[in-house]
Formats: sequence, C-alpha cells, structure tokens
Amino acid sequence: FTDHMLEVEWEKETGWGKPRIVPFHKLELEPSCSVFHYAIECFEGMKAYLDSDDNIRMFRPDKNMERLNNSAHRLCLPTFDAEELMDCIKELVQIDRRFLPKKPGYSLYLRPTIIATDPHLGVAPSKKALLFVLLSPSGPYYKTGFAPVRLYASKQYTRAWPGGTGGSKLGCNYAPGILPQVEAAAKGYQQVLWLFGKNYLIS
Repeated sequence: FTDHMLEVEWEKETGWGKPRIVPFHKLELEPSCSVFHYAIECFEGMKAYLDSDDNIRMFRPDKNMERLNNSAHRLCLPTFDAEELMDCIKELVQIDRRFLPKKPGYSLYLRPTIIATDPHLGVAPSKKALLFVLLSPSGPYYKTGFAPVRLYASKQYTRAWPGGTGGSKLGCNYAPGILPQVEAAAKGYQQVLWLFGKNYLIS
C-alpha cells in the first residue's frame, strides 16, 4: 500500500466529521463493532492511471461514487457528498503520486470503504461509521496477464437474485463466493460465471 490513507468518521448525532489524510496505519476498533458480526460494510474498486503526458486519469469515478452511495443506503450506512469525497480522493492520489505505475497495463488501485463501527451486538442500523480510502499499485488481475480467462459456469451456487444485494458492492456478497472460486480453480478455471434460475440465466 502507499504511504497515506483517507479517513472520515461519522456519527448519527453529529454527521460526518472532518476528512483527514493521514499516514497509513492500523485501525483500532472494538471487537463488538457491528461490521465484524453482521458484515455491515461496502466498498468500491477504482483505478488511477498516468497518461502519455504524465497526467493522472480515472475512469468514470462518478459512477463509483454513485454505486458506493447506493451500497451504503442498502446497508443503512450514511451516504455522502460524491463531489466532496472525490476531491478528497484526488488530493490523496496527488500526495502519493510517486506510487502510480508507469508500466502499460498497470495502475494505482483505489479502495474506498465504509464500515459500521457501532460497538453494539444486535441487528440494527449502526450509529457510527468510518469511511476510509486505501491506495495500492496494481497489475493484471489474473496470473495469465491480459490473456483470455477460462470461466466455470456454476449451476450449484447463486450469487445474485431478484430482491437481493447483487447490485451492491458489499463484502457479504464476496465471502460466499470464495468456495465456488476455489472449486473452479481446482478444475482449471480462473473465474466463476454466475447463473440463476431454472433456465440458468447469467446473473
């Protein structure tokens, strides 16, 4: 990861606090925080690139902010001003600009995340939350590089269904997909093609 991260705390009574760009550090949280027990967290995956003139570019970051707000709303987490958060993220990227890879096909990965930090056991909206953003240089997602990947069409597992959370980027959507991914890898596939329903529609 890079040298710095962005943090913004939220409380129900006072709203969002002041954004802070701080040195990368460990989080200190109560073990009773609802994020640990009820998976109340959402995130985004974004990338920053250097163009041929050494300018920093991002691909449709407004759409990432829109989805993150939608994901937060789905979990009763606080939503935010998308333009203000993007201004903070841009400043963070500028501060850690030296980590931007110059190799073609490589980028700086941006991970905005919102977690419920209310130290409370009980299924209910969290009264506290933390928004943070991490940066990390990244290359090709698969070991095969940018070559085509093999997909395993799974009839056994379902990742998304009508009325569910498949349209939101939530940690609780990803953890159950680890076992199917491991099983697909054992068969020689790089990724799972998720199907749904009796007609096995692509979900």
